Amino acid sequence: MIQAVVDGVLTGGVYALMAAGLTLIFGVMDIINVAQGIFVVLGAYLSYVLSVHLGIDLFVGLLITMPAMFVVGVVVQWVFISRLGERERTAMSILATYAIAIMIEGILGLVFSDNYVELNAWYVTRSYHVFGFYLPYIYVFGFVLAAVLLGAIYLMLYKTRFGASVRASLQDRSAARLVGVNVDRVATITFGIGVAVTAAGGMVYGATNSFNPNTGYDLISRLLTIVILGGLGSIGGALGAAVCMLVLEDVVAVVWSPVWAPFVFFAALVVVLSVRPTGLFGRSSARAQ
Repeated sequence: MIQAVVDGVLTGGVYALMAAGLTLIFGVMDIINVAQGIFVVLGAYLSYVLSVHLGIDLFVGLLITMPAMFVVGVVVQWVFISRLGERERTAMSILATYAIAIMIEGILGLVFSDNYVELNAWYVTRSYHVFGFYLPYIYVFGFVLAAVLLGAIYLMLYKTRFGASVRASLQDRSAARLVGVNVDRVATITFGIGVAVTAAGGMVYGATNSFNPNTGYDLISRLLTIVILGGLGSIGGALGAAVCMLVLEDVVAVVWSPVWAPFVFFAALVVVLSVRPTGLFGRSSARAQ
């Protein structure tokens, strides 16, 4: 039981990293990015290419994959998302990002086929024993990575001038424009950041799970659940919801049955939204905090 809780916390940190980009994009742009799952898979494949074909360590490879994914995000936003009108932006974003996901999935299928692959390194298969618990190195490293990157996002939001522009856009895009914020520029950079962090999440996910181009569907359903439970637009909510849900899933898998674990994961969404429609940490007075 306690081991399941520890594993859930460590895994939850990684899911929070993937979900943070999704909720950040929604908060600033009112965009529901259903392509976030395939972006995670794309990040995993980039790490796979660097590791297998160039012999670059998975974590070192992030110095390449994260900037690359940032560029992908900026291009996607500029080519597809920026063309959406203000009034129908949220609804049309679902269709636009779904089309993007289909295109990326098709390209990955052509390049890598539908065979499952996984990332390998010495720390992927090893663990260490501490206080009676076995902690896989990859989960610990992944949790630390998630903490560092989420901390960096927090510092960016609350300690920089650009972060002030982001928070202004989070709360009211029209008011932000009136005080001189270049909302379009903020949206483009934010979308890039939201996609860039998926490279890190994808690397850790690929090291702990086998994946193929179709894996994005399962991922986006989980990420959307986490974001909705945490409160749309809430970075802190994404972290809290991810840890809570992954702990719940792991505990159910150990105490009850692994078969029921995914069911409980999504059933919790229905229960929470029935009681608190704004999510566990969401507030009706603001989209983000």
